[in-house]
Amino acid sequence: MFLDIVALHLGALHPYEKVLTLLLAFGPFVLLGIVVAVRRRQDAAEDAAAEAAQEPGEGASEPATRGRPGSPS
Repeated sequence: MFLDIVALHLGALHPYEKVLTLLLAFGPFVLLGIVVAVRRRQDAAEDAAAEAAQEPGEGASEPATRGRPGSPS
């Protein structure tokens, strides 16, 4: 149903033009979502590695944020 509404809204475009229009409209948001997901996984892996490398008893309550912009080094 959604594609039917989009097709009616776009008018008489060729099929490849419809695909290109939809890619231009929604592609950047999809790409942004992928980039955010990848960066979150990398940050989580860095945090886990920093916690594993941290010796017990030495600042165990401090979050491992060293090296990130805006955090105290």
